[in-house]
Formats: sequence, structure tokens, C-alpha cells
Amino acid sequence: MRRSLYFILLLLSFVLVFNPGFAQNESDERALINVDKGISISKDSLFLLNLRFRMQNRFGLRSESGEDLSIEQTDFRVRRLRLRFDGYVLSPRIQYYIQLGFSKADLDLESGDYAQPIRDALIYYYFTDNLYVGFGQGKLPGNRERVVSSGNLQFSDRSLANGTFTLDRDFGFFGYYTIPTKGRANYQIKAAINTGEGRNPSPGDAGLSYTGRFEYLPFGKFVNSGDYSEGDLEFETTPKLSIGASYNYNDEAVRARGQLGSHLCEARDLQVFIADAMFKYMGWAMMAEYFQRTAANPLTHNEAGDTKAVWVGKGNNIHLSRMISRKSELALRYSSVRPDQEIEMYEHRAEETALGYTRYINGHRIKIQGNLGYAWADDEIELVNTANFWFATFQVEFGI
Repeated sequence: MRRSLYFILLLLSFVLVFNPGFAQNESDERALINVDKGISISKDSLFLLNLRFRMQNRFGLRSESGEDLSIEQTDFRVRRLRLRFDGYVLSPRIQYYIQLGFSKADLDLESGDYAQPIRDALIYYYFTDNLYVGFGQGKLPGNRERVVSSGNLQFSDRSLANGTFTLDRDFGFFGYYTIPTKGRANYQIKAAINTGEGRNPSPGDAGLSYTGRFEYLPFGKFVNSGDYSEGDLEFETTPKLSIGASYNYNDEAVRARGQLGSHLCEARDLQVFIADAMFKYMGWAMMAEYFQRTAANPLTHNEAGDTKAVWVGKGNNIHLSRMISRKSELALRYSSVRPDQEIEMYEHRAEETALGYTRYINGHRIKIQGNLGYAWADDEIELVNTANFWFATFQVEFGI
């Protein structure tokens, strides 16, 4: 892993130092270097390379219970460390997007799997500005909070409901189409056909995953694609709303949460329905999500007598935030997951609420975040419940 990172950085250094085409802009024949948003290297319409990085350094605490505030767990770590490349080659119609992760959480080492540095690796072809397709590994067109980049979140991490129901990433084919209209309203269609196995899959069975999503923006586009960035940092001067719905069918899924989760004893066909919305106006923002996952027979068994359950049930996630100045924001979140009766012996109802403060130094690129929250299980919110706990997080995001 380290050798791969060193090789990439060494290669970039060699190109920048030894290739005179990347020197100063002394003639139109030489490449241009721009550091406005990351580091951009371009040559006419032949190629473009954007290089960006970001890191999230975190300190977190978790209490013993709702009543006992003594520290049960600390969380000191680099939560995310990402290196991103994007641009085009030969023609602006042929674009690419690569994102690598290097922290322990990014590599999925916490789940016990082998290191997986590849997060995104996609090639796009643009037929028109409104229609393009992709091939490779990337985020599925699922719930809004998951598709929002982790660098554009208003809390230190995504919600409890997202962790249980998100479609996450997968490998396959992607398609995106914006329906042209004469008015302000905007309609978007997104679709994907993938392996159904999640990130960096090994060759699997014949079952595939099929995803479709429709989005409706009745008041037109958000400023700076704000429908996929949390918080109204742009202070929308007119109300903006985006309503979305996604459906995923995962044929012969082998993991408890589709593309994620522990491996099942037997394959199952899963269906996920997601509805969400984003609203912004004059520094106010609200995001809401609803999830439902179903399976015909969620319990799986093996010859050793083990039982593994598909996580079937419902979930909710709601954010409400207000920019209290051009640089500061307060946000409130409530999230819950409720398993179906068939799996209540294996999974529990869980809920959490959190208050967040963010100080934006350079938008979402450089910011300081603080969160304080309370989580409870089985609909028992009382502090005396030993399964409940308080949590607090301090995080600094730095990137270009």
C-alpha cells in the first residue's frame, strides 16, 4: 500500500519537474497548471488532470451508559485520508474519476477484510451535457446522504439509518440523464447494473443488482450542486427543493445488507426502496430520508446450525440546519432503524439524535466540526437503560 502511494507521488513529481510542457505558461503549446480547486494540469482539449486530497482527523468519546457518563470508549484516529484524480483524456467527452483511501476505515480493515484502497474507479463517456454513461466502481444512485461526499457532510459521520440501509458502492455500468425542459423544473434519471457484491468484488454468481432513481427539482437547480452538499452555505436566495426516489433489486445477494454487511449462509433476493428530499433557503436546510428493505425469507442457515439474517425493516433520517453566520452552522439530526418482526431476535431497534456545530474556514474543504449526541435501543430512551449512551466528536477536515 505504501509503495503504491509513493509510486503515485513520485510519478507526479517526475512529470511536473522534468517535463517542460508542465512548466510556466510561456506559450500556448505548453500545459497549464491551475491551483484554484485542487491542482489542475491541462493541455488544450487533449487532457485534464485534477489532483485533490483531503483528510479528517478525529477525537471522539462514548459514555458507559445514558446515566453513567464515565468514558467507555475513545476514538483517536485519522477517519479518512483520500487522494482523488479526475479529468479527461483525448476529449472532454471521455472522462475519468479515481479515488483512493488510505486510513484504516477507508481500507475496510475494521471489518476484518483484506485492504481495499480503491473506492472509486470510473470511466465516463458524455454523449451530451444531459446524457452520460459510466463503467467501473462507484457509488450507486441510492440515498442522498450516501451520495453526498463525506467531505460535504455537516456531521462528522453519516447517520445510523444510512449505515444500515445504504446501497454504497458497486462495480458495473452506470447511466445518467437529465430531461431537458423549457421551465425551471429539472428532472433527472439515474440507473445502474452491478455485481451486487459491493466494493472490489471477486468473481461471483450470476445474480446482479439493478438500481433506478428519479429526481424532481420543481424550482430549478441548486447553486453549486447544493442538492448534494449538506447545509445551505450558498444562502439560496429562492427556495430550492429536490425530491428523489430509488429502487434496488439485488438478485442472489450474499451479504446481510446487500452490498454491505456480514456474509449470509445462503443467497437471498433483496429489495430496497428509498425516498428522500433536500430543501434549502436563506441559510436554512432540511434533508429527510426513508428506507425499506425486504426479502422473501430473511433467515439463512447452514449445516453447522448457524443462522444469519438479512437486515429487513425500515429506517428514517432527518436533518435540520441553520447557518447562524456566513461561516458557522448549527444542525440537528434524528435517525432510527426498525427491524421487521422476523429478525427481532437478531437485530434491535436503534435510534439516535445529535447536535452539530460546524465552523467553515474554506467551505467544506477546511472546517472544524463538533457533535454531541445520544443513542438508545429498543424504544427505551430513559437514561437508566444500560444499552443507551452519549457520544461526542471533534473533527478537523482539511483538503484541497
